[in-house]
Amino acid sequence: MLEIRPCCEHCEKDLPNESTEAMICTFECTYCKTCAEDVFENVCPNCGGGFVQRPTRPKKYLEKYPPSTTKIFKPKDLSEHQNLIKKYKSIPPSKR
Repeated sequence: MLEIRPCCEHCEKDLPNESTEAMICTFECTYCKTCAEDVFENVCPNCGGGFVQRPTRPKKYLEKYPPSTTKIFKPKDLSEHQNLIKKYKSIPPSKR
């Protein structure tokens, strides 16, 4: 089950369960749409994978399975990330 992390790991933008701006990689690294697409260019700075929109948890399950409240805030060194972008940007995430 997804943790539904509460914020962008890079810019700390709030990403509550109902947010349509939350993007995740296969390891559930969580970023806002702006960081995932414009800053990281669809290359996860942690694993090199791509991003997809995070699903929302249905309201009827929120009480039994609440979203995480633990913020993970680890801004990335963008100059360091450029090498990863160069390596993977032109390769579709399914082939990385």
